[in-house]
Amino acid sequence: MSGQAPLVNIRNLVKHFGPVAAVDDVSLQVGEGEFLTFLGSSGSGKTTTLFIVAGFEDPTGGDVEIDGRSVLSVKPNERNIGMVFQRYTLFPHMTVAQNVGFPLMVRRRPKAEIDKAVKDMLDLVQLGAYAGRKPSELSGGQQQRVALARALVYKPRILLMDEPLAALDKRLREDIQQEIRRIHRELGVTILYVTHDQEEALRMSDRIAVFSHGKIAQIGSGADLYERPADAFVAGFIGNSNFLQGSVVQSQQDQVAVRLDDGTVIRGNTRHPIATNARVRLMIRPERLTLTPSNDQHDQSLDVTLSDTTYLGDMLQHEVVTAWQQRITVRTNDHAAAASGNALKLHFASTDVMVFEDSSRATA
Repeated sequence: MSGQAPLVNIRNLVKHFGPVAAVDDVSLQVGEGEFLTFLGSSGSGKTTTLFIVAGFEDPTGGDVEIDGRSVLSVKPNERNIGMVFQRYTLFPHMTVAQNVGFPLMVRRRPKAEIDKAVKDMLDLVQLGAYAGRKPSELSGGQQQRVALARALVYKPRILLMDEPLAALDKRLREDIQQEIRRIHRELGVTILYVTHDQEEALRMSDRIAVFSHGKIAQIGSGADLYERPADAFVAGFIGNSNFLQGSVVQSQQDQVAVRLDDGTVIRGNTRHPIATNARVRLMIRPERLTLTPSNDQHDQSLDVTLSDTTYLGDMLQHEVVTAWQQRITVRTNDHAAAASGNALKLHFASTDVMVFEDSSRATA
């Protein structure tokens, strides 16, 4: 975010449902025109946080400010916020045009203004030719675009979207994702978007807030989260990851040497200092690994056996097994054939190894 004052300021937000803290001291700021995604698994607190911003839930503690003013006492329909849900919630007896114009109708806008706004919105979502149809005559993707047009027709400054594409198939989801990004660029509306799909979050967002157990584990751009995860949870949640375990034998600022359980020493990078002898987890992305014949020699390598290869079109996915029977995934564009059972060397650079302290295990 730039140095400008945030449009949305969430401060120390807490929400309890009985003894359970669904949201636990969440703070973040959202800039004008930003596309920020709340990413997390079910029960992580992302939707509850969104609903508090919308006014559908009251917080147990903390505050939500828009333009520097608390909105906790402001009714949902007075916050100038648009909302799109997973369920399209269109009125089945109304036409597409009537559905889109409904928010303006209840605001008692002049008919000429409503007609123009509806036409503009339907053109924006590329459904101008469908104005006279009923929702039942549309596909799921078209219905969701109508819901999007309806949420935007009264020009809210903030658009909240709660898993809006979860009910669509993969190809249609990707098409609508591109549509939402295009609309975001054209209108400059601020978007808070909730999803459990990390690929969707990476594809669409300016920044992503990763939620876990009611807290934000990390917030940053997709590149930040993928290349510089704050901890093992974020590393495992964003993208595909391989994890190895071992103990630190040498530590120097942001670089450590780790002895794996078979005695192999691996060097890697860490965001925070880790003490010698600490138990750690090493993360390596599948696409950062390479395989060569077993007689090749490199500084950082493991002896592995190839157990399976899957053709994915633009790449191959190999599954290899270490000497201590751990399975590791390798993704490569090298389509050279490799027979199952081949003894190979698994290579990786120290700069591609992220090391995280493993608080779940103590050193013996």
